[in-house]
Amino acid sequence: MIEVEVKLRAAHEAVRAALEAADAESKKRLTQVDTYYDAPHRDFAETDEALRVRRERNPPSSDSGAEPAGSDAPGGHRFEETVKVTYKGPLIDAESKTRAEHETAVADGDAAAAIFDGLGFEQAAVVEKEREYFVLDGYTVTLDRVDGLGEFVEVEAEASESADVESVRDGAFEVLRRLGLDPDEQIRTSYLGLLLEDAE
Repeated sequence: MIEVEVKLRAAHEAVRAALEAADAESKKRLTQVDTYYDAPHRDFAETDEALRVRRERNPPSSDSGAEPAGSDAPGGHRFEETVKVTYKGPLIDAESKTRAEHETAVADGDAAAAIFDGLGFEQAAVVEKEREYFVLDGYTVTLDRVDGLGEFVEVEAEASESADVESVRDGAFEVLRRLGLDPDEQIRTSYLGLLLEDAE
């Protein structure tokens, strides 16, 4: 799978209003905790690759009495956590944040982390964010609030092969324009990269 993605900083209030005006479909809200790993056999910072374990759950409501994922809340409701392992290849497009991506769900995040540790992979950083998903013109629009970084908007879709990347990317640019955003202001650095830059 090739993930075509365009990301930029933007205030959510204005973008959410534009999404509503465009009749975008609201899908879901999630919190994500992404743990990134360094490989023992090559430097992912140099090869522009990434390996992560993502823990994902519905955010607790301030008035619902919700408890952390996987715990029992009042009334017997259980908040289940989804865990995925993802590999991202190097960027393959000079005008967007497009790369090959392979992702699969795993049953036990702690076991996955233990496997990586046993193979010599070391934790590099943790990225925590709240995400709100919409669909507009066949594209997924995500409003991200990233701990330590602020508010961002991502527009993405999948391309079946490299020949389709340009047309999918141009469509993402058009979605940004519909939302009152400028594609020329996009950021091609990952959230992990931005956090590491801020830490230097």
